[in-house]
Amino acid sequence: MSNNPRSQARSAARLGAVQALYQQQMEGTATARLLDEFHQHRLGKVIEDEEYAEADVEFFDDIVKGVDARRGEIDDLIAARLASGWTLARLDKTMLQILRAGSYELLARADVPMAAAISEYVDVAKAFFDDREAKFVNGILDAVAKEIGR
Repeated sequence: MSNNPRSQARSAARLGAVQALYQQQMEGTATARLLDEFHQHRLGKVIEDEEYAEADVEFFDDIVKGVDARRGEIDDLIAARLASGWTLARLDKTMLQILRAGSYELLARADVPMAAAISEYVDVAKAFFDDREAKFVNGILDAVAKEIGR
């Protein structure tokens, strides 16, 4: 992770977006309520003695809203890159949110260099998983980027 405050805020936004998307999938929380909850109680707050980094709230909102709005398109892109016999339903729920957020960013955020977006989501994966899963994220997102011409 970079020492640049903007980069750190975007990294925190990505991690927060994956957490929010996970919560949305598990609880069915409406997007507006989810965003409000994260703005008020999570992003940049201290929770159970752990301080959460300040996040780029606009960037966080864009990822969460964008994944929600384009879920079908994103899921199709991801599913087409999975090994034969694998489905989205077989993926770990956190892994699926990492791939959704990363794919959205590759699709919709031309302002973010492809390699930077992929690297950031590999780092997010490392927060939850070991290197094997992080390499999986790298491979899937790289394939998505190639498919969409980035």
